[in-house]
Amino acid sequence: MKTVLVLLDGLGDRSYPSLGDRTPLEAAATPNLDRLAALGCNGLYHASVPGQCLPSETAHYLMFGYDMEAFPGRGLLEAAGFGLSFGGADVLCLAHLFHADPDAEDGPLVCRELWKRLRAGEDELRSLYEDLTPYESSGIVFRLHRARGNEGILAMSGPVSPFVSDSDPMAAGKPMARAVPLVPNPEPENAERTATALNGFLAHCRRRLRTHPVNEGREASGLPPLNFLATQRCGRRTRVEPFTERWGVPGLLIASGPLFGGIAAELGMTFRSVSDGSDPGSDLAERVGMALEDTRHGFVHVHTKAPDEAAHRGDPAGKAEVIRSLDRGLGPLLEALEGSGDLLAAVTADHATPCASPLIHSGETVPLVMAGPTVRRDRVARFDEVSAAAGGLGLLRGKELMLLLLNHADRSALCGQRLGSAERAYVPGDYPAFGERETEEG
Repeated sequence: MKTVLVLLDGLGDRSYPSLGDRTPLEAAATPNLDRLAALGCNGLYHASVPGQCLPSETAHYLMFGYDMEAFPGRGLLEAAGFGLSFGGADVLCLAHLFHADPDAEDGPLVCRELWKRLRAGEDELRSLYEDLTPYESSGIVFRLHRARGNEGILAMSGPVSPFVSDSDPMAAGKPMARAVPLVPNPEPENAERTATALNGFLAHCRRRLRTHPVNEGREASGLPPLNFLATQRCGRRTRVEPFTERWGVPGLLIASGPLFGGIAAELGMTFRSVSDGSDPGSDLAERVGMALEDTRHGFVHVHTKAPDEAAHRGDPAGKAEVIRSLDRGLGPLLEALEGSGDLLAAVTADHATPCASPLIHSGETVPLVMAGPTVRRDRVARFDEVSAAAGGLGLLRGKELMLLLLNHADRSALCGQRLGSAERAYVPGDYPAFGERETEEG
């Protein structure tokens, strides 16, 4: 049975007085999602534990059944998605140019504006990024790649460790941070060396940026200089069991953005890159159509970032409108589900993204619905954060989502069944067969 999992990124939210004390999902007109809820079984989901605020990349790793310890870091996933070359032992992190200045002489540098809000031309950014590396300290070589716009990836080679903290506070008005070793960590010597060398590199960048002709020109024009390079979310490649081996079915990931291409590459999934247009519903309908037409993959993950982006704009009513558009885009999935006896469909989110909060993402559970010929029907007839709590699925966490999808696709193995060298969650099709010519000597 084919499984299609539709992921509405950042769908979950909080209640707002402007929406009659409802969430954007509750306030939106969602006839297709409500129909799906009535056809299937509903519940709540969290990729880790309720209350933990997850970024999309970590939530996807956990959702696909991998442990937190296997997560390689956002920087590495972006690098893989952009097709950058790096070594298997390299440490990679995200890097962005900021405007930062001290409140007082010799005081800490304060983030004046988040990097996403700073405006700079392509030529300016290219010149600034190119002039910061190569750089070497304590045997560690630094290479800064500008992926696009003001989005960079810093690769560190040599005796390096990913167990170091961020220098990016991810909030305006806060001091930029020194990198320090995480405590505890399994490689303290290299972590200490990496943190010291990284701080030296950031100081080197500060000196170069302060006197760079691009920034001198910006200041002369009354524009804020991009005078500090900040880093976040260091990571290193971890070897994990490919998705197909873990779940017994080839996986396809349909999404926009290099992050998801990196996730697919690291987990051994096929990636289909799509573009985001001006109509989220049309985009989603196109992606659902790709999923339904595909004949090579038994599991297809369809992703849209639209709800998360709407929430970050801080407009609950605007997010409700985006959700309404996405609901329209689910029409083809409902038609296929109601006309097929061999399709399992699920819709959920990776995390909640509040429209009004200092939190980037919040830790509430998100609604989940599954529908198909093997799925029980409960009495829930609305798809939203509150109605789903009364559903028959209860609360699922982490890899429980994949296990239940495997179960409803009729692919699950009986616990304890062992065919081949590893005990699997599914019945493998390639286990060693016993032949007629077997002898007593083996």
